[in-house]
Amino acid sequence: MPIAPQHAIVRRPLALLGLLALSALLLMSPVAADDTNETVDEVITPKVSPHDSRDYRVLTLENGLEVLLVSDPDADKAAASMNVDVGSAQDPEDLAGLAHFLEHMLFLGTEAYPEPDAYQGYLSRHAGSHNAFTASQDTNYFFDIEPDALPGALDRFSRFFIDPLFNADRLESERNVVHSEYQARIRDDGRRENDVLNQLLNPRHPMTGFSVGSRDTLSDRPDGEPPLRERVIDFYEQYYDANVMHLAVIAPQPLNKLEAMVVEDFAPIADNDLERPVIETPLVTADNLPAAVEVQSLRDSRQLRFMFPVPDPIQQYRHKPADLLAHLLGHEGEGSLLAVLRDAGLADGLSAGISRNDGRHALFTVSISLTPDGAERLDEIEVTLFAAIKRIREAGLEEWRYKEQARLAEQDFRFQQHGSPLSGAMRLAMNLSRFPVQDVQYAPYRMDGFDRQATERYLDALRPENRLRLYSAPDVEGEEVSPWFDAPWREVSVSENPDAAPLSGLALPAPNPYIAEDLELLDEQDEQPSRLLNDPGFDLWHMAEASFDTPKVEWRFSLQHPDASATARDAVLARLLAGWLTDSLNEALYPARLAGHHFDAYAHARGITLSFSGWRDRQDQLMQRVLEQLQQGGIDPATFERVQYRLQREWRNAPQAALHQQAQRTLAEALVRPQWPTNALLEASRELDVDALRDFRGDFLAELRLEAMAVGNLDAELATREGQLVADALAPSLAETQIPDLVPLRAEPDLPELVPDTTRNESVVLRYLQGPDRSLESRARLAVLGQLLDTPFYQQLRTEEQLGYVVNAGYSPLLDAPGISLLVQSPETQSEVIQARIDAFLTDFATRLETLDEQGLAPYRQAVHDSLVRRDTSLSGKANRLWQAMSFGDTDFDEREKLAEQALAVTADDLRALWPELREQAVASVTFDPGDEPSDVVELTRHLDPLPESDA
Repeated sequence: MPIAPQHAIVRRPLALLGLLALSALLLMSPVAADDTNETVDEVITPKVSPHDSRDYRVLTLENGLEVLLVSDPDADKAAASMNVDVGSAQDPEDLAGLAHFLEHMLFLGTEAYPEPDAYQGYLSRHAGSHNAFTASQDTNYFFDIEPDALPGALDRFSRFFIDPLFNADRLESERNVVHSEYQARIRDDGRRENDVLNQLLNPRHPMTGFSVGSRDTLSDRPDGEPPLRERVIDFYEQYYDANVMHLAVIAPQPLNKLEAMVVEDFAPIADNDLERPVIETPLVTADNLPAAVEVQSLRDSRQLRFMFPVPDPIQQYRHKPADLLAHLLGHEGEGSLLAVLRDAGLADGLSAGISRNDGRHALFTVSISLTPDGAERLDEIEVTLFAAIKRIREAGLEEWRYKEQARLAEQDFRFQQHGSPLSGAMRLAMNLSRFPVQDVQYAPYRMDGFDRQATERYLDALRPENRLRLYSAPDVEGEEVSPWFDAPWREVSVSENPDAAPLSGLALPAPNPYIAEDLELLDEQDEQPSRLLNDPGFDLWHMAEASFDTPKVEWRFSLQHPDASATARDAVLARLLAGWLTDSLNEALYPARLAGHHFDAYAHARGITLSFSGWRDRQDQLMQRVLEQLQQGGIDPATFERVQYRLQREWRNAPQAALHQQAQRTLAEALVRPQWPTNALLEASRELDVDALRDFRGDFLAELRLEAMAVGNLDAELATREGQLVADALAPSLAETQIPDLVPLRAEPDLPELVPDTTRNESVVLRYLQGPDRSLESRARLAVLGQLLDTPFYQQLRTEEQLGYVVNAGYSPLLDAPGISLLVQSPETQSEVIQARIDAFLTDFATRLETLDEQGLAPYRQAVHDSLVRRDTSLSGKANRLWQAMSFGDTDFDEREKLAEQALAVTADDLRALWPELREQAVASVTFDPGDEPSDVVELTRHLDPLPESDA
């Protein structure tokens, strides 16, 4: 598959790298309000999709700040993102991680709002969220919030860039937090590989340094040198300036009102006439090529990357010359490089595209996920890659291929979905920093014509003598260790193997037969899904949805079987069947995926779901092909072994996952049935062969219940016809009562601490306070309580006590069972100490509850209410929400509205009455310290009873 460049073109839809193009009129926006004209230099509007009815305005304030305002009257949340054109590439040589450290410090108080939690607390009271990230050339700050609270949020947010305090008493605590973040990522294989890659790149290039920061790199300065706080302030004053900032705001307020807010709050940002830093230093020096290294991975994973220095294609975004090469090398259809490698049993995944781009330089990268056999035949894979490149050089640079990609781009841009205000604001702020304002929406999709000469220049760079090759695997032994992420590695010979011959079967892709022709928008809108068919063994639900202005449809088919998860063996076989179905169709259906028709099959506790997402036109062809394969496709040993290996690799790697994720998984394994631990799945998978899967398919398809839902731009007649097509093929016969439900279990007071099966070197505590029952009242009360806990828990245990980087608390239901999670992951503090700190916090919180009045509770109730009824921002998101509601038995599709109304009825007395029972009666704890033996979670929780639906 093609991969997106590391920094450059930011867009929400998951389409091909740099595909999209469609002209749109450039219209002037209404003039700004009189009282703000004097601070605004220029007002224009970018090109947008013809179905985008929102109002846009791009302003340049007198201080140089570029602002994009989007007025969306339908938005029920407001969002803002500030992109600053400075990042870790600007770190001083003696202070690695300074840009990242500065990002952290900005959250800890300003002159106008000196309290460390002033910003976060305000957002929490108004259903908001926030975060930031530091990249090589960007630092991005962002938040979302209830629209009525936007003025207060923008005021607090703007002060980051005007009068931050850089509190001296917070330097040490935030340095510890940054160090905890570093420790949380030190076992990440991607970072380990890049740490080694940096040793091969030009050491003078500013993007080859250590970007996270640690206690050592951010230590107090030696005597005679400026102290750390002074260095932070110097960096801020040197690089943070309105001319290198780009602000995007999306909200329901009118443009003039948004403009007035922004001008008032952001006009005071300093204007020092700075420009975005430009990196002229080459990323790779010619005398370092070719080169090859091997790196030891921690996960059971074998990866092979080929990298070639090229100019950063962002300079030619209007033509996208590198994208056609990424498309052809990353193709997964018949005759593709991946298909040939898969057929030979050497690989199970491949991607191609631009990485490590800095605005001037980049690497064209081909990444291949290897099987164990592939790890033994690296030279053969390499010569096959260059044979594929040779074939492209000889016959691949044809204009019709570019035009086909441009046609797909046109469709995607024409029916672009906005996504959430937050994701939109982040994407637009970053695009503002890279493209002319007219193209801030259009640039990722723009394709102005095939530039053969430019494409040939990129293709000419893909030669053996120009390559960097990086191989990673767990069995690599290295003589050297990378400086920051402790990865053993070694350089190896780059001489060509004369005995290596390319694999046969390579072919260039044929014209795509799945490109939709009928893109008419049907003007039909339902309020909620209705049941079209209620036959024995088959329910079909349908909702016509036109509000997203796209002729697409989301189909979900749940193939349910009574024994789909009865044992670990059954659960593994269901996953194998779903994995085989998608894997065996990969080559055949890859063109459909490129054309916007997506298919996925995934296993769950009740069986397997088939998911179809894409254009209404020709979707039935995809369904028919999948059904034919499911029922009649041959299950060959090679495909079975590939899928089995991929699943086993995933389960073997589970102990390497982020520790907080493992804690959450352990909790679900304990309190939800049926649910099987990964070690049980791994063990069961080892006993299975291809015949077992063939037998399981027959048994599974012989006894089915089918539930289906279609949401999108189709009428009831078409939905009935396509749904019946699937039902006729599968002939489902089981009643709903024959399919077991997923059941949440009640945590008991004497439940011992649960220990995850992990290889991590950190400590974790997950304290789970479970509600008394699954009633609306209990769910609403715990949701409001979780909202109350969020900010003070974070502020005390992360900001004040510096227990770790991953610290959070909030409402965390398991299925429909209410609960509150309090989680701390720490690189140094033992779980016993964390437990004591959590206990102390909960005791203090009880005192706060005693003084809580209705006025103080009101914003938290409202925040929960508004979060629950927030509008869907994409067709797929809406379909998934309705599908989940139906799976929980909410066939009136009004449960969230009822819960939202119930949240408004929660009183302070309700919470005070609930609190003592919540702390003592049903508490589950997941804990881990390095060296702990894992729990037998299934055995320890076997006796637990279901959590009742109500207290009646």
